[in-house]
Amino acid sequence: MIRLAMILYSLIGTTLAGSLVVVALVAGFDDLQGILAAAVIGAVLSIPVSLFVAKQITARG
Repeated sequence: MIRLAMILYSLIGTTLAGSLVVVALVAGFDDLQGILAAAVIGAVLSIPVSLFVAKQITARG
């Protein structure tokens, strides 16, 4: 399951971090700290999301 979670993290992490960067830019945080904070938050939040998705995939298979 960990291998699957790592593969999923490469997809989910970039998607979530990119989405939060767009949200930060739309919200007016257009400085470097705001963009980096959004990217880091997205990368950290995608770890449990990847584990959850991997667990759901392996439970059904």
